[in-house]
Amino acid sequence: MKRGKPLKRTKGVRPEQRRFLIYCEGERTEDQYFKGLRSDLRTLPVSICLGGEHGEPQSLVRAAIEHKERAPRSPQDRHTAYDEVWCVIDVEAPIPHDGLDKALELARRHGVEVALTNPCFELWIMLHFVDVTRYSTSGDAQRALEKLGACGYSMSRKHLAYDSLRDGFGQAKERAEVLRRRTAKGHRQNPWTDVDRLVDMLKAARRG
Repeated sequence: MKRGKPLKRTKGVRPEQRRFLIYCEGERTEDQYFKGLRSDLRTLPVSICLGGEHGEPQSLVRAAIEHKERAPRSPQDRHTAYDEVWCVIDVEAPIPHDGLDKALELARRHGVEVALTNPCFELWIMLHFVDVTRYSTSGDAQRALEKLGACGYSMSRKHLAYDSLRDGFGQAKERAEVLRRRTAKGHRQNPWTDVDRLVDMLKAARRG
């Protein structure tokens, strides 16, 4: 009786992880937050860049587009294209960024996603700790976060202690979703943010 060929064990092939490129405005708060998050995500390929002129969203989007286009030829990017390219932009208040609408259209045409916050990124940080329903200027939001004292934020140094935010994402996400629903119902002076969508995508990619 002939023996059959021994069965070979096939090694599981781990799917290649999605690569993310995130461009933030030239403030330290966003940079510190996403670098802290990247540390939590460990092996997920996430590149974080500060780009453009601060306060000018079109230049930020253009910088992200240029990076996206050169990545396949760039040794710094491992000669590999990014699967997702994002810009993190503040609407700003009381006067929105000049050219914001043009920046959003430019991003759309080039396949760049945008995470917007009205009025500013500090709102997203606040949502990790408290409900925020009252509209405010960017300066008011920053002062409120500093006064809260929950994450070591300082307006003068733009310092942020990421470790204090790690466990608050679930609540921040729920609060952000509530704010977006209010805005969709016509509460145009309502604060809102899309940053949770970007963070949720990164976390899901890491789990995958």
